[in-house]
Amino acid sequence: MHEPRWFKILRVVGLSALAVFTLAPLYVMVTSAIKPLPDVQRRFQWFPSEVTFSPFVDIWSTIPLARYFINSLIVAGCATVLSVLVAIFASYAVSRYRFRGRNLFRIGVLSTQMFPGILFLLPLYLLIVNVGQLTGLALSGSRLALIITYLTFSLPFSIWMLAGYFDSIPRDLDEAALVDGAGPLRALLRVVIPAARPGIVAVAIYSFMTAWGETLFASVMTVDATRTLAIGLREYSTQTAVYWNQIMAASLVVSIPVVTGFLLLQRYLVRGLTAGAVR
Repeated sequence: MHEPRWFKILRVVGLSALAVFTLAPLYVMVTSAIKPLPDVQRRFQWFPSEVTFSPFVDIWSTIPLARYFINSLIVAGCATVLSVLVAIFASYAVSRYRFRGRNLFRIGVLSTQMFPGILFLLPLYLLIVNVGQLTGLALSGSRLALIITYLTFSLPFSIWMLAGYFDSIPRDLDEAALVDGAGPLRALLRVVIPAARPGIVAVAIYSFMTAWGETLFASVMTVDATRTLAIGLREYSTQTAVYWNQIMAASLVVSIPVVTGFLLLQRYLVRGLTAGAVR
């Protein structure tokens, strides 16, 4: 279908305006990160009058950024691995087996995404405290408590999306593997999981990003030793000063893992989201 010339011009103008609106905050972040603090605190300038990379060095000494970085990697990484593992087996069972309450389970899993996360803040906190008191485990303020919390948020969506992706994989692959002598577990590991790689990658990216940038539960369920990056960045603001250039520099540094992972796996992400959303 031939597009009118005015429509092409309007599309170019609209996309260009959207690109400028999207990239402008990133440009401000980058330029603020390479300015001395007095230049950032004065009237905003689009082009820095002086360039310095000292904020990228100072961010590691102003606050214990390395410790927060490690905490975030441990929490987000463990939550991602557990979410993917549990979601694979749960969604495979929902997709391939018929059992009583199967449809109710799928609806229940999806319905949990309808509620705002803040509703679960107090119940989860009380549950972690009570379980810690009953078992003697130091769960309150630990990384394990935060991993369990993030798992409760990412797992329902992961199960629902992977179940839809497994539904799109022909059952003939499972049956062929069973005919060749493989059991259900071996068929899952050797046949279904390789075919579902885009969906699994999409679930992993979603789980990691959910845990990496979360602030509400991390501010309540962590202490100084287990604080994550999303909460630790606030320490660049003190009662006497706000280190805006270091905040911008630290924001750029902590975004590297997410941006790098997204760029490397984006081709799997699009395929996984589209195939898992349609049965």
